Amino acid sequence: MELRRFSRGFALCSALAALLAPISPARANPYETRLDNGLHVIVKEDHRAPVAMHMVWYRVGAIDEHDGTTGIAHLLEHMMFKGTKTLKPGEFNEIVARAGGNDNAFTSHDYTAYFQRVPAAALPKMIELEADRMRNLVISDDEFARELKVVMEERRLRTDDQPQSQLHEQLMATAFIAHPYRRPVIGWMNDLENMRPDDARDWYRRWYAPNNAYVVVVGDVDHKKVFEQVKKAYGHMKPVQLPVRKMTAEPVQTGERRITVKAPAELPQLAMTWKVPKLVDVSNDREPYALEVLAGILDGHAASRLPKALVRGSQVAVEVGAYYDATARGETTFMLGGTPAKGHSVAELEAALRAEVKRIADEGVSEAELERIKTLTVAAQVYKLDSTYVQAMEIGRMEASGYRWQDADLMLEKLKSVTAAEVQAVARKYFGSDTLTVAVLDPQPLDPNAKPRAKPAGLRH
Repeated sequence: MELRRFSRGFALCSALAALLAPISPARANPYETRLDNGLHVIVKEDHRAPVAMHMVWYRVGAIDEHDGTTGIAHLLEHMMFKGTKTLKPGEFNEIVARAGGNDNAFTSHDYTAYFQRVPAAALPKMIELEADRMRNLVISDDEFARELKVVMEERRLRTDDQPQSQLHEQLMATAFIAHPYRRPVIGWMNDLENMRPDDARDWYRRWYAPNNAYVVVVGDVDHKKVFEQVKKAYGHMKPVQLPVRKMTAEPVQTGERRITVKAPAELPQLAMTWKVPKLVDVSNDREPYALEVLAGILDGHAASRLPKALVRGSQVAVEVGAYYDATARGETTFMLGGTPAKGHSVAELEAALRAEVKRIADEGVSEAELERIKTLTVAAQVYKLDSTYVQAMEIGRMEASGYRWQDADLMLEKLKSVTAAEVQAVARKYFGSDTLTVAVLDPQPLDPNAKPRAKPAGLRH
């Protein structure tokens, strides 16, 4: 589990607000349009460098899978590079490279996305390439078999051989007993072993369509020309009847859950997660914003409470972290965790982490702490604007989670309006034991003769 210095949700709101300046009738950048077939197009002009970031997002991810075919969203992402009716396997990447660009893709629980960063002059070709593989992908039995082996090896490399990844996977599988987030994005190994080419073909046929996708372009472009290019490449495509999405809601958790994961490792690990609300109503919700600020106060910067009290203070931990994502398609949690220092136990670290949250619940937070987090949030905009990739990513993620990129300014204002009393209130309300799941990594002896697993050929991300 990656416990980052900024919670993903907190960083998302700050970055989005930075990237997308207030929209007015005189300045409507980003620009957007929608084709008759449902394809949504968002273009942000940024003329500081002669480059363009081109992304195609599909509103489908692991959350849409079913038991028995877990990992199919990610596997199909791999197959998208294996040729179309007009391109040979690998030719897509070769064309991007010859244009002086780079490309990749990624799959999450909530979405699948593909991108190319190229000189601006090469953008029309990238649009053509992505349009081609949206409807003309060829999934041969042989290429499928080869790529399935790559994905299985990727799972071994990034999950089975990584104790922290195992811990996070088991934490989610225990915290959620019904909701799709209980399943790993890469899939369970048994499902991968039984995957068939028709599973990928069916996934592609059902979900890869213009009315389930959107194009995001950021860079040195003219939005009107981009709209024309996208219409030329995609306009002839017909929308499809998308499957009805039926998501199982997670039953109310009524008691603490604990698991132990045994794996070869040097140090123990602790991961705790509580069920908390996500952001639904951007205008009227208050608690998700307060939870975002709470995550920042606990672990939003080097001088925040957790590293200050537990790493540099009591030295009960060598690392600690907080994580909260308010902007997910599904349900969400608030995570705390870390690694106990030598001479200290996981139990001591757990008690110390819970004590820090309780201290906020009992005593609240200072106005100075609150203002520091808000200032950091606003200051983040200067750095985010330096990357066309980050700008496109944040626009895309916003849309993928069911929000609009136009919500960014309002989200920032709501974060800035959070009060100390609201932070204290969520600390009191959501961190009891009944909604808590705890996972502990029990380190087992390392094999002195073990060799690092080689990165599988074809692994792109």
